[in-house]
Amino acid sequence: MRWKGRRRSSNVEDRRGVRIGKGGGLSIGIIVLGLVAMYFGVDPRVVMQVGSQLGGGQVTEERVDYQPTAKEKEQAEFVSVVLADTEDVWNQVFKRMGKRYEEPTLVLFSGAVQSACGVAQTQVGPFYCPGDHKVYIDLAFYDELQRRFKAPGDLAQAYVIAHEVGHHVQNLLGYTKKVPRGSKGADSATVRLELQADCLAGIWIAQTERAKKFLEAGDIDEALNAATAIGDDRLQRQATGHVRPDAFTHGTSEQRKRWLHKGMNAKTLEDCDTFKVRTL
Repeated sequence: MRWKGRRRSSNVEDRRGVRIGKGGGLSIGIIVLGLVAMYFGVDPRVVMQVGSQLGGGQVTEERVDYQPTAKEKEQAEFVSVVLADTEDVWNQVFKRMGKRYEEPTLVLFSGAVQSACGVAQTQVGPFYCPGDHKVYIDLAFYDELQRRFKAPGDLAQAYVIAHEVGHHVQNLLGYTKKVPRGSKGADSATVRLELQADCLAGIWIAQTERAKKFLEAGDIDEALNAATAIGDDRLQRQATGHVRPDAFTHGTSEQRKRWLHKGMNAKTLEDCDTFKVRTL
């Protein structure tokens, strides 16, 4: 994936030098957030629901001397370029619809972070908070993506950002409101929201390629492999040896791969409207 030397976004907030504490110790809410981690790209309504349960102690922030490594500096630059690419795509898409795109902020953090959706630890994975219109990511997740999920590669990492920005697009267009709190199951609104975000990530890949020719051999396979690696069925089977469709929150590996690919071939946003199709 060709990304070096291109525009970086100015909408990156670096909180890697901030450490989060909570009076009385970590609450059960944070532990629950950790349990959701395996589902990568946490459903924003789940984050909001858990965030509302984090009471019982004041959250404190402490600044520490943080010096990023050379690898961390490069990862931060990479994320900034990918975010800029999403801005270019969605500004154009919204303009064609006669709307104005509100660019989200991407927050880099280390260990734990406080958002409008509550406090989250690294284990929760990257997430989007509709309460403050921000995407949150601990760059340590990229090591987890390669090691645990066996999904290496630049475009796999870019897909992570594009998926979360997809949740922002959904929020701006009103899709997030269609998801009842606590919704889950194979045909649930939560699964439809997540598959649509995958599809929107596919739109980003296709439109960025047309505009900037940034793809290299094997990149598409990296992204599709990442989508496959974090399907509900695969993660459940790895964790428990069993698959429970009634507990799905993001869709199967096959569905995630198919909707990402569908986005790459989409002509309009309507092609990604998972809320209108009968069969996911």
